[in-house]
Amino acid sequence: MAGSYLPSLFTRRNDGLGSLLREIERTFDDFSRRSPLAGFAGFGGDGATMPKIDVCEGKDAVDITAELPGCNEKDIDITLSEGILTIRGEKKTERDETDKEKNWHMVERSYGSFSRSIPLPFTPDSAKVEAKFDKGVLRVKLPKPAEVVKKEKRIEIRGN
Repeated sequence: MAGSYLPSLFTRRNDGLGSLLREIERTFDDFSRRSPLAGFAGFGGDGATMPKIDVCEGKDAVDITAELPGCNEKDIDITLSEGILTIRGEKKTERDETDKEKNWHMVERSYGSFSRSIPLPFTPDSAKVEAKFDKGVLRVKLPKPAEVVKKEKRIEIRGN
């Protein structure tokens, strides 16, 4: 194994205190990464998190943007079923843990399979849904059906 010249902050201690401190740090890291939607499956692997999404509703469509850094387009699958859009995929690891010449001091990046399901307020026409993937960002446009657009009515607010 290669020699390490990093400060002792990053080196592993074999005594009980070092183990305890690492376990406490790991617990707080795991807690801070949790989302209110923790019931959904997120990125797998060590210290994994779910992909971050934005959902925006306009007059004619719902737009969903998902951050999927490090993923390739071919590793992403999008399905639409009964008013639920599901984004699945896999982010593959880039590190070679079998290389005995490297000392891994910190691993914070997430790898593995992920799945994110987003319930929609309507069932869109799947033939009209558009998806684009560029620079690690997935954009999905879900046009509203005509009957949903027509049902929307503005209500006027009146004073006393």
